[in-house]
Amino acid sequence: MDKTSVRWAVFFANIGHTLTHLMMLLYPTVVLTLEKQLALSYGQLMWLSVPGLVLYGFAALPAGWLGDRWSAEHMMVLFFIGSGIAGIATGLAQGPLGIACGLAAIGFFGAIYHPVGTAWLVRHAENRGRMLGWNGIFGSIGVGAGPIVGATLSALYGWRMAFLVPGVIALLLGGALALLVRGGSVVAAKTDVKPQAEPASAEVKRVFALLSITMLSTGIIFQAFTSVLPKLFEVRLAHLTAGGLVGTGGMVSLVFALSAAFQFFGGMAADRFSMKRIYLLCWAIQVPVLFLAVRLFDLPLFVAALFCFSLTAISTPTENALLAHYTPSRWRATAFGAKFLLSLGVSALGVPLVATVYDRSGDFVWLFAILAVLAALVAATALFLPRERRAAPSPVAAAAAE
Repeated sequence: MDKTSVRWAVFFANIGHTLTHLMMLLYPTVVLTLEKQLALSYGQLMWLSVPGLVLYGFAALPAGWLGDRWSAEHMMVLFFIGSGIAGIATGLAQGPLGIACGLAAIGFFGAIYHPVGTAWLVRHAENRGRMLGWNGIFGSIGVGAGPIVGATLSALYGWRMAFLVPGVIALLLGGALALLVRGGSVVAAKTDVKPQAEPASAEVKRVFALLSITMLSTGIIFQAFTSVLPKLFEVRLAHLTAGGLVGTGGMVSLVFALSAAFQFFGGMAADRFSMKRIYLLCWAIQVPVLFLAVRLFDLPLFVAALFCFSLTAISTPTENALLAHYTPSRWRATAFGAKFLLSLGVSALGVPLVATVYDRSGDFVWLFAILAVLAALVAATALFLPRERRAAPSPVAAAAAE
């Protein structure tokens, strides 16, 4: 395959991962400004984001199917351009209904990225775990940038600019990718750069059934934790944030940014060690930390949050590598679509969980108890995953490595 096409594919897959998470995580920080402007409670405003979060997951399955059956490259063009238009529409929205519709559109077009972009990247990867680790870092940059970008643009220019600026950037990236695809600089890959033996049908079914439980649970934990973190830090990190919006957004972004590098180590470990063991340890360790975090304030809380997100960062490329390892290449985007339907769609229940628990109790005790139980479920389920068999490198791959 042409190396220039591979480089462009990797670039747009990585930058797309940054963009999709950035745009999806603008609202949990922007909502702190809207709380004062729209005369609605925090819980009521958080409900406006639920349709977009549901679509972000549920639209992933048909998006993955189209990526396998039509064109990954054209689906990625649609992702960038659609996300750009949706971001601009949200920034121009009038009232709660308009905001909810704009956020829903961001979720709908953003749903294309994970099934199509991840499968697109895997197809171009020689060292799958390492490539997924780097891709995870780019995603974490988006997760980390979302709160600080949302807070800074809202504080300086108003909440609308928090959506308008990323929307315009996404539109420009989509136009650039469309020109590259049309000019032949980005060409569809027909097979994996590094093929693997097809997994047995029974093993595929077993692993996907088990991962369905873990991916749903980890998705709820991630959705709830990322959504609640700005409010949690506003309430419990007052000495570190000075009670300001930018300070709160900055501390949230710092957690995401510092934990991002661990995705690279997770990817490297997935290439070298048992993926099952890495996955199991990451979630087993989180159980006591989540139970402990509910009683913490200020710097100890910040450290606990950073520790949890770092463990999640390590487990993410491992989870994706496990799914890719046990999925036939011709169905990979569809398989990732099913994954993200669970981990981003059904798991959007994490957001109303945050809203309901906080509005009813005014605290986060029960929320963290529920998240700890879910982490324990993930660890227990991971025990039943098979130990993956590593294929010996082919003579061609071995020669290329030398």
